[in-house]
Amino acid sequence: MPELDTGNNAWILISAALVLLMTPGLALFYGGLTRAKSVINMMMKCLVALGIVSVVWVLVGESIAVGDGGGNPLFSMDVSSAFGLRYVTELGVDDAGVSTGAMSAFGMMFAIITVALIAGAVADRMKFSAWVVFATAWVVLVYAPVAYWVWGGGWIEELGVLDFAGGTAVHANAGAAALALALVVGRRVGWKDGGFAPHNLPLVVIGTGLLWFGWFGFNAGSAFQSDAIAGLALLNTQVATAAAILGWLLVDRIRGLKPSVLGACSGVIAGLVAITPAAGLVTPLGAIALGAVAGVICPLAIGLKHKLGYDDSLDVVGLHMVAGIWGSIAVGLFAHGDVSGGTDGLFYGGDFGFLAGQALAVVAVVVYSFVVALVIGLILKFTMGVRISEAEELSGIDAAQHGESGYDLPLNGEALGGGIGSPVTAVPEKVQAQ
Repeated sequence: MPELDTGNNAWILISAALVLLMTPGLALFYGGLTRAKSVINMMMKCLVALGIVSVVWVLVGESIAVGDGGGNPLFSMDVSSAFGLRYVTELGVDDAGVSTGAMSAFGMMFAIITVALIAGAVADRMKFSAWVVFATAWVVLVYAPVAYWVWGGGWIEELGVLDFAGGTAVHANAGAAALALALVVGRRVGWKDGGFAPHNLPLVVIGTGLLWFGWFGFNAGSAFQSDAIAGLALLNTQVATAAAILGWLLVDRIRGLKPSVLGACSGVIAGLVAITPAAGLVTPLGAIALGAVAGVICPLAIGLKHKLGYDDSLDVVGLHMVAGIWGSIAVGLFAHGDVSGGTDGLFYGGDFGFLAGQALAVVAVVVYSFVVALVIGLILKFTMGVRISEAEELSGIDAAQHGESGYDLPLNGEALGGGIGSPVTAVPEKVQAQ
């Protein structure tokens, strides 16, 4: 058995912790984007995904995603060694000197954030209980099998497709499921009339920062050891994201919009998503080009939801599915053989077959995820129901589903503040009137 490499093992442990941070960061990002009366529900959907997926991953998720499928390109289920992660207690070490426990935790964090991403499409209106059931079914029936196809020896990996950290397996996958679920749940009350602007942009900025920080573990950690590829992945993640911000703001400028913090934060997410499948496979110049294109196409894609008539509340489709598809296909264009293990993209003399394989894989995952998510959603719709009542939606999903409010503002002359030693300030009359 290989010996433990403490440096590589420490890097994966740190990366797993960074990826975990992304889910609370996503809760803040999504929470700020919703209306004030929906922030608690949005955060709870993200946080409960953390609980559900962690347990499911130990019970069956990893056994499907990385178990020994006996050469089966479609399905892997090594119950004897992976069910309940029993092999982790053997304290094994992989060829890079990383412990099985660290690798299992790292994979678990990927599954958690992938499920949580979907929640943004159904903000304001989906029953919390229905979300819990959907998340549980989807991670078993979709995420784990797709992870096996892409990374565990399944048909996509056998095809020679490259997905460094999850453009196909994570982002396009989650975005397709988000679209299906949004269609099943239906539009928010008053969607065509607008009135759904983000209620707390500073919260969005905080969430964006945590996501960006955690994404370094997501992408650089996917090198699976502390080496030169990890350093390149981290650098590419930074410059692609920076280019996407500029691309997004440029598009807004051309469309006659003022430069906004919402646009900048959206550009961050577009760039992070797009570089994910290519982070350790392209040069920094390729990363800049890839990110810039994502910053241009994603705001245009988001605008399509109004023309097509589907209500993707927080633009999971326009950001994660579109940028994930672009990034996955762009590997077939920008991959550089010096860093990608000898595989060149079309722009560096590679063949069209590699590009076609990248496109085939991401389209297949999008279709599979969409169809299965649609079936799960329809089953829930006609059994337990997926949507709160119109009255509950208008009054606020936080109170209806959780009995809580994100902002417990004092009224009728009660004091503001409350910490030890904090000053007591009277409530302004205009606040009392609200």
